[in-house]
Parts: sequence; structure tokens; C-alpha cells
Amino acid sequence: MAKKSSVKKSPAKKSPAKPLGPYTPVVRAGDWIIVSGQLGIADGALVSGGVAAQTAQAVVNLKAQLKSVGASLSDVSKTLCFLTDMDTFATFNEAYVAGFGNSRPARSTIGVAALPFGGAVEIEAWAYKPLVAAKSAGKKSAAKKSTGKKSRK
Repeated sequence: MAKKSSVKKSPAKKSPAKPLGPYTPVVRAGDWIIVSGQLGIADGALVSGGVAAQTAQAVVNLKAQLKSVGASLSDVSKTLCFLTDMDTFATFNEAYVAGFGNSRPARSTIGVAALPFGGAVEIEAWAYKPLVAAKSAGKKSAAKKSTGKKSRK
């Protein structure tokens, strides 16, 4: 019987982390994309560095979930953020702004007693990305091709 190699192959394309619980991490509902709360987790563990580092990683995770369905932070209309210590709000804000860049979705931030896995920050997002725009853009392109006039010599 042949031995299995202990060398793990890296995936060709990095995909978002699998959920750590019984939920769907990202769902499309018509033109809306809902991303379940993202913690500051990388490689299955909370990142070190407190609220700033966890916020930065939560945004990275959020971006990966959005990208998996063809969206980006610029499509986010609303975030719902949870902090276990509201005294860290200023630090959270700095990391949130750095992660979101020029995007400024509506936002609610709520203080909570605890988060899963001992997290200090969790970010949920709602993004608006119409399906119709993508479909109609394809139809317009096809219509231009089919109605093109032949040139006369």
C-alpha cells in the first residue's frame, strides 16, 4: 500500500474560510447579498493584536465572502458591528476605516457581552448588487453584435 504524501498542496485560488458553525456565510437574496458576521479569524484561530487586528482580519474575511459572489466592499450598503468592549470603539473605528477605505456604508455598532470563540469584534454586512444590471449588460452587448450594419464598399 502506497504512503500518502505529508506535503499539502496549496489551492490554486484562495477561497473564503469555511464557517465555524451551522450557518451559511454568504447568501444572495435577489439583488441583496447578506454576509454573516465575520470574526477576526485566520487559519481557524483569532488573530493576535486585540481589537485593531481582529477588526482588520474581519474586514479581510468580509471581502473574501463578498468576492466569492462577485461583490466588493463598494457594494456594501449596511454593516452591523458587535464589540465586546465599547471602550475600544475608537480603536475599532480606526481599523474599520482603514479596511473599508473610501466605502462608507450605513452602520450600527452594538456592545455585547460575548462573541463566539472569544472574539472582540464581529462584522455582518448587507450588500446591494443587482442581478438585472449584469444580465442586461450582457443582453445589450449581444444586441449590438446582432444588429450591427454591414459596411458597403
